[in-house]
Amino acid sequence: MRRTRPIELCGLAMLGLAFGLATASAADKTFELKLSHWVPPSHPLQKAMEDWGSSIEKDSGGTIKYKVYPAQQLGRAFDHYDMARDGIADVTYVSPGYQPGRFPIFDAANLPFMLANAKGGSEALDDWYRKYAAKEMKDVHFCFAFAHDPGTFHSRTKKIEVPADIKGMKIRPAHATMASLVTELGGTNVQAAAPEVRDILEKGVADAVTFPWGSIVLFGIDKVTKYHMEAALYTTGFVWVMNKGTYAAMSPSQQKVIDNHCNREWALKVAAPWADFEHDGIEKLKAEPGHIVYPITDAQLNEWKVAAGPVVQTWAHAVKKTGNDPDAILKDLKTKLAKYDSGY
Repeated sequence: MRRTRPIELCGLAMLGLAFGLATASAADKTFELKLSHWVPPSHPLQKAMEDWGSSIEKDSGGTIKYKVYPAQQLGRAFDHYDMARDGIADVTYVSPGYQPGRFPIFDAANLPFMLANAKGGSEALDDWYRKYAAKEMKDVHFCFAFAHDPGTFHSRTKKIEVPADIKGMKIRPAHATMASLVTELGGTNVQAAAPEVRDILEKGVADAVTFPWGSIVLFGIDKVTKYHMEAALYTTGFVWVMNKGTYAAMSPSQQKVIDNHCNREWALKVAAPWADFEHDGIEKLKAEPGHIVYPITDAQLNEWKVAAGPVVQTWAHAVKKTGNDPDAILKDLKTKLAKYDSGY
């Protein structure tokens, strides 16, 4: 009788393993994930979602497909967390700061003068928030957290140089934390999602907006604003979250693919192109006729930092009400920011 050689046994074992994997893959249920966001399809986030979905499709052997729904097609910007929770979409892009008081721990990411840049800042934010997400965002399957590059005030009526300039103005804040700052300084908040900002400025409903730079041009807000304070005032933190039922219905191998795309590395992959896009917007606005992009002095910057103090205290009070320690949480975040060279 012919003996099977060791090398043949190895080959047969590998063939069997490959067959087993193919069989397992073939047995997996096919999913088509609905990926929803609320910015225009020309926004860098669109390509980021497409790249994320394509990578998942490839790594799952084609059993997890995807379709991106941009520009609030499936629901309002404010509703995207609940859309993932309720299964209206499978994966959504969420601005937690759009819902005041709902995610107080995460709101630390939105405090003024916290994140100095979006690249290392996104890595730090994701690394920091993972241990809090399971409790604070328990209705969904958390994927990752990230931030946009620092934004500032853009006004249609006058220069905003010091905190006292906000008094009496109507401001569209980026999120609840910036709204708190506007209130502290005697301004009036005008609530609107990013896609609605140009309209409220054009109609005079708002005098100014807090926004990142590149998106001012993308959303056409440069057509209705003139004055731009060149200072890294704030960032906005975001999350990608997934419907729990969709994740639970997947096979272990498919869940592993999702897990491999819900991590700090992908937070950076999503944040980095967007960060460059926003930063490039500074020079774009400087080059546009009729726009005044102006720096502020160190003394003026210090005024803003002092003015932000009560906002931090408001945040701390909200966190205490949940039974958590705001000092420990903030220290934890700042430690992560230092680790990734992104603290202010």
